[in-house]
Amino acid sequence: MPAQGKHRRPKSVSLGRGIAAVTTGGVVLALPVLGASAASAAPAHSVAAEKSVAPVSVTAQVNSVTKAAPAKHSVVSGETLSKIAREYSVSGGWKKLYEGNRKAVGENPNLIHPGITLTIGAKAAAPSDAKAGKAAPAAERTATAERADRSERTTAAPAAAPAAAAPATYTNDLDGWIRESLAVMAQHGIPGSYEGIHRNIIRESSGNPNAINNWDSNAVKGTPSKGLLQVIDPTFQAYHVPGTSTDSYDPVANITAACNYAADRYGSIDNVFGAY
Repeated sequence: MPAQGKHRRPKSVSLGRGIAAVTTGGVVLALPVLGASAASAAPAHSVAAEKSVAPVSVTAQVNSVTKAAPAKHSVVSGETLSKIAREYSVSGGWKKLYEGNRKAVGENPNLIHPGITLTIGAKAAAPSDAKAGKAAPAAERTATAERADRSERTTAAPAAAPAAAAPATYTNDLDGWIRESLAVMAQHGIPGSYEGIHRNIIRESSGNPNAINNWDSNAVKGTPSKGLLQVIDPTFQAYHVPGTSTDSYDPVANITAACNYAADRYGSIDNVFGAY
């Protein structure tokens, strides 16, 4: 019998892992069992990680907000927009800087006064209410003027009277007298043609406006036939056309009155081929 304690293995006091034996149908399965010390280590590591990450994230957010905020710069003597834009590395240079500070600088970007404060990174300011207010009426006035101009052009055209036709001129001869008589006859609706008038004039007076018949029956009665178409005074007065002379020897008045009489008796001077 072996001596006691000579080859005995000492017992382990602290175990990090153990073996659990499970019997299933005669088969022994060895499963690792997580010790207490390991189980407590995981949560400690997770909390530490969260504590180390959170401050970094907050700091990054603060830094990003700080960088995004526009900077202020007080202009000193001798500075220019170009110099300040280079100093702050303004994207877009002095023009961008001027757009964001036009109200403070004024209308001349080459003239900046010491003491004014520039905002670095400011967006271009929208037009002020006062300027917008001035611009709107100006635009309205322009639109109103354009509408008035269009209205005037539209109404002026119909209102404008057509250019008066130059008065017709006629030669002081048989051709001119016939043509002028035809124009008067057209105004009064008296029928007749150049050919019909000319034919009867040649037969009655041979084209002499002062012709007079002192030997026929009318002459015996004291009313001789007169003029181009040999009209007696009673007939001339009865068929005189307004707008023509009251002198029966007047060529146009004589032709027009005779044609008016012929239209009443024969339908037209064109239907007369003999004494009428």
